[in-house]
Amino acid sequence: QVSLVESGGGLVQAGDSLRLSCAASGRTFSAYAMGWFRQAPGKEREFVATINWSGSSTYYADSVKGRFTISRDNAKNTVYLQMNSLKPEDTGTYYCAQDPLRYRSAVILMGGRESDYWGQGTQVTVSS
Repeated sequence: QVSLVESGGGLVQAGDSLRLSCAASGRTFSAYAMGWFRQAPGKEREFVATINWSGSSTYYADSVKGRFTISRDNAKNTVYLQMNSLKPEDTGTYYCAQDPLRYRSAVILMGGRESDYWGQGTQVTVSS
């Protein structure tokens, strides 16, 4: 079974930066698309960014495009989310996700289905 553990969240001011990490274990990390999602209080979970198995293709929500960067280090079984120019609207719990099937397009993972693998989340709070 796969295990995903997020870290790097915290309390920051608007304009600050954070780097989130997601450490994966349990199966061959390099064969699967990975993604980041977030959920604000009282809101549904939303897509943030995804990356394919090799790191050659990435996708971003319009709300974070130009500010966030998703990347991966397959040798370390880790995916990252670099968040710059943070806004109060970025506040929420950030979840790491993994596609249950290998070598698929990262577009598929954008849907954030319950059948995907999920971490427990890390809290990001951005104050004004």
